[in-house]
Amino acid sequence: MPLTKDLLRGSKMGDKYRRTAVPAEKKASKGKSRDREDIREQKTAVDEVGIAGIYKPRTQETRNTFEVFLSLIQEIIGDQPREILHGASHEILLILKSDSIREKEKKKEAEDLFSTKLTEERFALLTNLAKKITDFNPDDEDEKRDIMDDIDETAGVPVHFDSDEEDDRMVTELKEDKSEDEDVGVEAIYEGTLRTAEGSGGGKADGIGEKKQLNPRDIDAHWVKRYLSKHFDPNESQQKTQEVLNILKNSVDDRACENSLVLLLGFTHFDFIKQLCQNRHMIYYCTRLKQTQGEEREAIENEMASKPELKNILDELIEVREDDIVATERGKRDKAAQQRRMNEAAQEAVAAASWTQQRKVYDLEDMAFAQGSHTMSNKKCVLPDGSQRTQKKSYESIYVPPLKPKPFGENEKLMDIEDLPKWARPAFKGYRTLNRIQSAIYKKGLHTDNNLLVCAPTGAGKTNVALLCILREMSKHMNEDTTIRKDEFKCIYVAPMRSLVQEMVGSFKQRLEEAYGITVGEMTGDVQMSKEQFMLTQLIVCTPEKYDIITRKGGERSYTQLVTLIIFDEIHLLHDERGPVLEALVARTIRQIEQTRDACRLVGLSATLPIIKMLHVLYVLNLTIFSFSTIHIDLYLLNKNILAQQKRRH
Repeated sequence: MPLTKDLLRGSKMGDKYRRTAVPAEKKASKGKSRDREDIREQKTAVDEVGIAGIYKPRTQETRNTFEVFLSLIQEIIGDQPREILHGASHEILLILKSDSIREKEKKKEAEDLFSTKLTEERFALLTNLAKKITDFNPDDEDEKRDIMDDIDETAGVPVHFDSDEEDDRMVTELKEDKSEDEDVGVEAIYEGTLRTAEGSGGGKADGIGEKKQLNPRDIDAHWVKRYLSKHFDPNESQQKTQEVLNILKNSVDDRACENSLVLLLGFTHFDFIKQLCQNRHMIYYCTRLKQTQGEEREAIENEMASKPELKNILDELIEVREDDIVATERGKRDKAAQQRRMNEAAQEAVAAASWTQQRKVYDLEDMAFAQGSHTMSNKKCVLPDGSQRTQKKSYESIYVPPLKPKPFGENEKLMDIEDLPKWARPAFKGYRTLNRIQSAIYKKGLHTDNNLLVCAPTGAGKTNVALLCILREMSKHMNEDTTIRKDEFKCIYVAPMRSLVQEMVGSFKQRLEEAYGITVGEMTGDVQMSKEQFMLTQLIVCTPEKYDIITRKGGERSYTQLVTLIIFDEIHLLHDERGPVLEALVARTIRQIEQTRDACRLVGLSATLPIIKMLHVLYVLNLTIFSFSTIHIDLYLLNKNILAQQKRRH
């Protein structure tokens, strides 16, 4: 039937009143009861439509989706007769699936059809549901012919010949005998809540609540733990993760696996248990592959290759490993785009609740520097011993002698380059030993993942300290033959000035590209970097503002999910006007670590000796602090200050 705006405006109470005779009671004839499942298929809200030219679903999946689509249409235009609801749904499907209408114009066409404004969330939900209706074809002549055969040419209503009274009795009997635990309606995610289209059943219908098929490439070393950590405390989630993997490995069949998992996790996680049972071998072996390396990883791959049911999983993993990582990331985003808007609100709510439980309260007014970068932390200034002050007529000269070097401690010695691991020596080509400061930091920088804060004067060799931390990250992704799996990690070096960025890029290229094949990239206001270049680069040297732009985009987390090390040069700029940018980067990284449970090492380098207590944002990092002065370096500078006392006369 044609749909006009007048039909959508609604009808008043009493408009459809008519006088009819009292219907005669029909006695249901006794007959054999039919299968309840066959009766259910005869009557649904969608199947009762018999209007010519109106869309009618053909599969169970599209039928469930279309019921949700109808409920959303009903919320927009209000309570209307079924013919108007189906007519409106048909018209909006024509608009959303039309190739001749631009995407920007489809929303306006829909608003003109409904005579009301549509929010972005509601229109996005309509669009996603329309994409799930895959059997809609307005030009299908066979569908029109089937519908027209059931239409009476004079009355315009469906006419059923040889209808059996037993069918009416069984339909009525079915409505009365529905049990309370039977699944009714279709659950749809809308505006962060679950709405039921019909009834109050607890099950999810196929097509809407159905989870996408699990892929081996989506399973990493912490896939099981990431789910359990949302529902259990850290210690318990770690223990249950190992128990789940043991059940997946040792269960005789899927039924035994399901029973063991239910006893371990309870019925509240039945959807997760079902997914574990359906993909038992895939989840166990993919998790083990991500957790191991070297000979143990090779042994697992050989075991998978020897079993036919596991060989397909291994082949898919090897194929993905050889594919371009950029294409893989793009494919993941395309698959997730349809569900992102519908699930984003729920995910953000869970993340916000988790973060709220762990947050601490800071007094921002107490942290603020009233004088900005001119704030002086020292209460008074005292010249060291041996200083000379000479008073002249127009100026004052102050001579400060160099400090005497501090003698070596009993167990203190310089680190010989030959004592470094063999694979790390090429990075220090031309060096015989590390200097005094680098030797003190060597163990924490190269053999631990501790967060570091290094305060040392200019010329102390802080670049080599950063290089030690970078080599640590490379070692965690190194094969036995010293080749590096370059697609598994990224390091960020944040420098405050473009000139310093260019200097560091040249230094790191000389040390890392030739020896290890590491790609070093520059990202500043003058040098841009595309996403493909970013994904193919292992060490990115950038300014704070440039990296702030990247991390500020919450939807583009693929940029930062591989970042495992961030080095902040000149970290004392937290005390300057550019401090809020650095503080935002550190705070954003901390929050990402808490949400994803993926570790990211933070290293701060400073040429001055600030008061550590003033760097409040670094409190939560559990820092290992190294503080050195000029008495720890071999380079001595003569300090002579000239203080002018008179202004120049013109």
